[in-house]
Amino acid sequence: MTDASQLGADKAAFIAAARSHDTAQFAKITERYRRELQVHCYRMLANYEDAQDMTQETFLRAWNKRETFKGHAALRTWLYRIATNACLDFLEKRNDRTPVPAELPDAGSEVRYLQPYPDRMLPEDPQEAVVARETIELAFIVAVQHLPPRQRAVFILRDVLGWPASKAADALELTVASVTSALQRARVTMREQLSGRRLDWRSPATHELSNDERGVVKSYIDAHERNDLDGLTALLRDDLRFAMLPDTLIVTAEDAVDGWVSGGLFQRGRDDWRCVATTVNRMPAAVLYLRTPGDPEYRLFNIAVLHIVDGKIAELTGFDATDKPWLSLPATL
Repeated sequence: MTDASQLGADKAAFIAAARSHDTAQFAKITERYRRELQVHCYRMLANYEDAQDMTQETFLRAWNKRETFKGHAALRTWLYRIATNACLDFLEKRNDRTPVPAELPDAGSEVRYLQPYPDRMLPEDPQEAVVARETIELAFIVAVQHLPPRQRAVFILRDVLGWPASKAADALELTVASVTSALQRARVTMREQLSGRRLDWRSPATHELSNDERGVVKSYIDAHERNDLDGLTALLRDDLRFAMLPDTLIVTAEDAVDGWVSGGLFQRGRDDWRCVATTVNRMPAAVLYLRTPGDPEYRLFNIAVLHIVDGKIAELTGFDATDKPWLSLPATL
């Protein structure tokens, strides 16, 4: 069955399920859209757990509004509209969902509620939703958070998903002129936040890590497991941007290493590491496990997400994973 015929079949089956109040059939149809809707909610909210909740809220609202779906628009469009407005309602109630100023001068703002997104939960078919690396990487997700919520929604619908202005306006109950104006302002902010980065978000892009990236991750893991601080430092650019969430710290490479050591890492009792390579947000990452004296197991400690430029780590975003069942990672090794 072609994509078009599948969408048509979904629409007809959905209308039939809505009219017959067939919850099982309704769930079967909408479940096909879960992964792409969850990515959409994640771009809006920058938080994996909140994105899961809002996706579930989307399905609940869709069921409650099922009789309003007449088939004039595609089912996917209708679900995206519901998901977008669910996220906007969520943001309206939460005053902790805006970037906060970093402690260091001229360091910009940080998104302390940011969470990584596991690649295994991205849509299996990248044709079903826009999941190019440029629109899922942490830097992009952080930049989007600097947009006011409705402007954020306009930008994602127009420049990421490629919706025409009229379609986005209808979803957000705005005029086309308002959507166009919001998009222009959003693009200015995104250029400021992502200066020096590729900004052509809708052109073809690779999804795979380069050999260079894989090599740096391997070296990063090897240095950790051997407690090789010199080797670790050599992988970092001097102007490294380092952030450890939920607390914030943006420093140079030298200061980052000094901070790790002064905090007790790589010292006796906190020097027995095992690491696993993975990918989140279509970025290379290392999952760090630490074994302390007297403990027979290595315990989940940190997720280090790396942005690699010319064979060096230019940005390192660490997520405290202690005692957190994150991303379905094993708690111990």
